[in-house]
Amino acid sequence: MFDEILKMVKDHLGNNQEVSSLPADQQDAVHHEVATQMTDALKNQAGAQGGAGGLLSMLQDSITSGSPVVHAIEGGLVGGLLGKFGLSPAIAGAVTAALPGLLQKFVHKANDPNDTSITKESIDQSLATASATNTATIPNAGTVAGAIMGKDRYN
Repeated sequence: MFDEILKMVKDHLGNNQEVSSLPADQQDAVHHEVATQMTDALKNQAGAQGGAGGLLSMLQDSITSGSPVVHAIEGGLVGGLLGKFGLSPAIAGAVTAALPGLLQKFVHKANDPNDTSITKESIDQSLATASATNTATIPNAGTVAGAIMGKDRYN
């Protein structure tokens, strides 16, 4: 899903005057930051909404600059653009202003039966992958003690 969102971001921001004024490597970094923030926020919202169907329904009903998803993305994105890249508030503002349009494209792609780049199934699969990846294994005390003492296992 990330690769498809990244492609959408590059296409959507490609004609943005503020972003186009940046050096090519910085444009690429900005595109990746936007795609990362969008992907993470969409996965979180999809989980909260009970999966892809709930996410898409919520997005269709509330794609505006005031929606919870846009706010969630904006929060991380503005900080990243200003902090990581040292971009001006004008450029950061131009990028965040594009979020409702990007989310509209996301919903359109996910609901378009002729476009298989982003589907409800691929969203749900991304959620399942994220859940499996984020499952932490807590080692037992013997494993930790053995690692500290340089042994495979503490007896």
